[in-house]
Amino acid sequence: MNINQHWLSDIIHTPSPNFDERPDPNDISLLVIHCISLPPNEFGNNYIDQLFCNQLNPDEHPYFKKISQLKVSAHILIKRDGTCVQYVPFDQRAWHAGQSVYQGRERCNNFSIGIELEGTEQMPYTDQQYSQLTEVIDALVKHYPTLSKQHITGHSDIAPGRKTDPGAAFDWQRLFDLLR
Repeated sequence: MNINQHWLSDIIHTPSPNFDERPDPNDISLLVIHCISLPPNEFGNNYIDQLFCNQLNPDEHPYFKKISQLKVSAHILIKRDGTCVQYVPFDQRAWHAGQSVYQGRERCNNFSIGIELEGTEQMPYTDQQYSQLTEVIDALVKHYPTLSKQHITGHSDIAPGRKTDPGAAFDWQRLFDLLR
């Protein structure tokens, strides 16, 4: 994988309107791992794209009535089959972390890249997802000198009590073993 003008090459690009300028575009120093499924516990549809692009129809599922008005995004989504989708260029601030703190620094969206895994906190992630996640992280660390493999965290770690993803099903040891 290569990065050209802050977009990963050879993946799907689905630009989201939900982003803005980073306070310091040179401060990209954290990777945040999330998980998402829409509706909850369902996979393999286009609802995540629709949510991140403000096109989610609240009438398509009862759960969507609660979330269709949200303005959220991530930089990357890795689907169950390993397909990668990028929504926001890496030099821009995606709206993925919300109220958050990492090592004393607040507002993690300002300095992080958000990576969503299609999944739930309780269901194991797929081999394809771990493989693609490793490739994405390797490309990011290679391209952005302010990133490192030592500064990867879960949404639950930067927003404890508010968020639980990527959850107990995410195998951190497996990820770090693959990154070596």
